[in-house]
Amino acid sequence: MSCLKSIKEADWSALSHEIIVVDNASNDYLQDILAWQYPEVEFVQSKINLGMGGGNNLGLARAKGKYLVIMNPDTLVFKDTFKQLYGYMEANQEVGVVGPKQFSPDKSIQASCFRWHSLLTPLYRRTFLGGMFGQKDLARFLMVDFDKNQTMDVDWLLGSFLFMRRSALEQVGGFDQRFFLYFEDTDLCRRFWQKNWRVVYCPDASIIHNHCRASASTPWYKFFTSTTTRSHVASWFKYLLKWKFK
Repeated sequence: MSCLKSIKEADWSALSHEIIVVDNASNDYLQDILAWQYPEVEFVQSKINLGMGGGNNLGLARAKGKYLVIMNPDTLVFKDTFKQLYGYMEANQEVGVVGPKQFSPDKSIQASCFRWHSLLTPLYRRTFLGGMFGQKDLARFLMVDFDKNQTMDVDWLLGSFLFMRRSALEQVGGFDQRFFLYFEDTDLCRRFWQKNWRVVYCPDASIIHNHCRASASTPWYKFFTSTTTRSHVASWFKYLLKWKFK
């Protein structure tokens, strides 16, 4: 509910908006809670877990605005987050999607913009091989050479918070639901670029993201025992096949 509270308390002056919450088969009685605390919120219930992309597609299908924002429930916006990103998109009509700077609760800056994966990047990130052979590739992927206070075109943005232009999203077609978990944001950003829409990291706007990399919490020697890790591996292969190992 902290996410919703931050949205409600944001500066919406001169901007109309709607809030849509998708329950991706959580069985958490969320509808009853929202009806009591936030009756103005539009609620969408999925009977089955459609994955990150599929759940977001349900909400996006209901949205009516010129701009569409997806937010993970573990994110919090600041008072000016939406107005900053709205202003940026209005001034840069060639941008299809923009993402803010993301802070951890301890105020450290998170990695939220990336270069494309190499063939071995996921393996380097999830196993001991990254520390042995993958330092250069991981530094490239994570953009460690990039000043996170600088606005810049990037390959792709973390899907925890995306501010998208409706006309651009309609061209690229929303999230590919073949990716149940992981790579759905990478794939979406690649399709924005494919349709000549820029993907931009904009640190003038920021959020807090209480992020936990679930797949990374599994020890490398139990690589295939975690549901999230198996989903990550499956999405990795689907992504490689879809984009011809690019």
